[in-house]
Amino acid sequence: MTLRGSVVGCLCAAGLVVLSVLSACLGRFALQPGQVLHALLTVGHAPAGGDMVHTVLFGARLPRIGGAICVGAALSVAGAAYQAVFRNPLVSPGLLGVLAGAGTGAALGIVWGMGHAGVAALSFLGGLAAVAFGVGVAQMFDAASMLMLIFGGLISSALFTAFLSLLKYVADPQNQLPDIVFWLLGSLTQVTPQALGVLLGPVVVGIVLLSACGRMLDGLAMGDEEARTLGIPVMALRYGVIGGATVLAAMTVAVAGMIGWIGLVVPHVARLLVGPCNMRVLPVSACVGGMFLLACDDLARTLSAEEIPVGLIADLLGVVVFVAVLPLLRRGWRA
Repeated sequence: MTLRGSVVGCLCAAGLVVLSVLSACLGRFALQPGQVLHALLTVGHAPAGGDMVHTVLFGARLPRIGGAICVGAALSVAGAAYQAVFRNPLVSPGLLGVLAGAGTGAALGIVWGMGHAGVAALSFLGGLAAVAFGVGVAQMFDAASMLMLIFGGLISSALFTAFLSLLKYVADPQNQLPDIVFWLLGSLTQVTPQALGVLLGPVVVGIVLLSACGRMLDGLAMGDEEARTLGIPVMALRYGVIGGATVLAAMTVAVAGMIGWIGLVVPHVARLLVGPCNMRVLPVSACVGGMFLLACDDLARTLSAEEIPVGLIADLLGVVVFVAVLPLLRRGWRA
């Protein structure tokens, strides 16, 4: 990694730590930064019955902060990986239908009356099933064609979106439909310490593995034939990265519902900071994505008396950021 990449990476990591501390202070029960740092340093020496600071911090805010960072980082890295594989800067993690499939799985779990764990599990499996269906359609015609892979994703997205609409239609309008709509809007209210523990390990492993593929993804950007001459296993790399990115995206929907734009916008911001090399773009995308969703969640918790779904804030801010960086991106595309 170059000096510029190292400096930017360190600054992003430091910014993420600072924003995490500030986020821990925000809420209806306001905390001072000194209280947060003291609680973190004395985590093993809390009062026998606990106190309000420790209860609020470790029971609610820190798991939610960790969830926001994990979900934002996972979506951003998944988006950057998809853009690298498809060699298209306008690709997002939902290209092959993972978001539509995960939403359908969650809606099915709600209609069946399953608990939160069951809904999350069906959401994750639905996302994987949608991508598997899209890839299967592509395999039926031309497995090596990225165009057919995109067509397969479009078909899968349309099919699972239709299933989702059907589930909304048959859902109980009093009890089930509001839950489906709220899930689809995206929220981090369901992130508990247990859920974070399940999410953290796979997300970290997925980000590390995808980042390790950065150099090969750079070779893939030159074209399939050129990549093969460099000894890169093109098909294995392509489908392996798609699989890893899909798992990351499906896990985020299972935990936080549908949150869009992050996987599209954040990789562009990372490229503006460190250049086009995927070895730098992928880890920086993780830091920037974590900061972005954490800031969105802070706004969702503090802008009004009633919490706003974080997916709405992410969509609005994502559009603003994308429009702001679009002039810089157009220069790069022309070059």
